[in-house]
Amino acid sequence: MHLEGSCHCRKVRFTVDAAEPVPFMRCYCSICRKTAGAGGYAINLGAATHSMKVTGKRYLSIYRARLQDGAGTKTHESEARRYFCSRCGSALWVWDPRWPDLVHPHASVIDTPLPAAPESMHIMLGSKAPWVKSEGGRDDPRFDEYPNVTLAEWHTKRGLRSPASDETGQR
Repeated sequence: MHLEGSCHCRKVRFTVDAAEPVPFMRCYCSICRKTAGAGGYAINLGAATHSMKVTGKRYLSIYRARLQDGAGTKTHESEARRYFCSRCGSALWVWDPRWPDLVHPHASVIDTPLPAAPESMHIMLGSKAPWVKSEGGRDDPRFDEYPNVTLAEWHTKRGLRSPASDETGQR
């Protein structure tokens, strides 16, 4: 599916082809929640990096989160790059060099009407803020960490995969 997106001030605009355009996965991790989530979570889509076209690049900034090790004693910089508009602050997309063919635009900045999700998957609930309720259907899948399913697998299983993008199959 061909998607058009923009920041709030419209200085940054982009187009991208998404094989996984259904906004179903709500991520409650502290990074998504604090950098892109207005309701205590963020929703990222899956799209083909090579198809992305961006105007207003001079307004783009990148944030790389600091991550702690399991013991909480050491920190390191995340590989993932979170792109945002330096003028209005809108979180736009995430790109990670470990999966270079895949880019994750935030559903909240997509201007193209997106298809409705048949369910919502709630992930990273182990780091959810205490004030946030993971609402949705009572049968919605819920995970304390990241589940063992890719965006491509979820879309394919439900017959929702668009042929508009390459077959990366990555997260």
